[in-house]
Amino acid sequence: MKIKIDLNGTEYQADLSSPLDISIPLSPEGPRAWYVDPMTIEPVRNDLFTGSIAEGGNVNFRNISFNPHGHGTHTESSGHIDEEVLSVNSILKQYFFTALLVSIEPEIYRESEVVFRNQGDLIITKDQIEKAIVDVKCEALILRTLPNPVDKKSMVYSGTNPPFLEPEALTLMRSKGIKHLLLDLPSVDREVDGGRLQAHHAFWKSGFEGDNTCTITEMIFVPDEVSDGKYLLNLQTAPFENDASPSRPILFSLAES
Repeated sequence: MKIKIDLNGTEYQADLSSPLDISIPLSPEGPRAWYVDPMTIEPVRNDLFTGSIAEGGNVNFRNISFNPHGHGTHTESSGHIDEEVLSVNSILKQYFFTALLVSIEPEIYRESEVVFRNQGDLIITKDQIEKAIVDVKCEALILRTLPNPVDKKSMVYSGTNPPFLEPEALTLMRSKGIKHLLLDLPSVDREVDGGRLQAHHAFWKSGFEGDNTCTITEMIFVPDEVSDGKYLLNLQTAPFENDASPSRPILFSLAES
């Protein structure tokens, strides 16, 4: 199935039968962060019922316990940093976006005077983002960090001080019209930052409070065989009334007609 799309006067074609799934499935073996235990999927068991055919029940009927911020691919709303817990389900009403995929190797931070930033930290800077998105107009930006090992799909990030983004990089994105950021890290902010969450605030605040439809999607995985460039993004989320929800971003290659 192929569709034609008009983007700013240029016609593109996308093949909907060739999706590129950049989500990581939710499973006990999947990635996790923020010191959460592995997610659990367990049959319901009581005196009257066993929710497992393997254990003699009539059906499989299982409870699932997980934290959307700590387990697997998830999408966040500004409710993550607001007193009002604005749900992703309430703000995301459009599901297809023009997207730019870029690969960036974080830089080693060599200064020492910034609070909650240490020499040796790995940072994606404003300058790197500025060079990557020059003259490209897209609604979504997808960041693939380098190197790109497949163990991102099972990484336990807790206590590892993963790479993070300069707040100024997020402000730049918003000023360029980017409303949806997707990345293969557990957070846009440093793991330990004293609760400041400056990059989150830069994306959702810093003069952009009037638009609450913007999202951040974390812990994706973009395989090496997916090339940098423009895509059509289908951002699928589970309809939880919560500030974060498990999500499944799907890419479709765009070719000029």
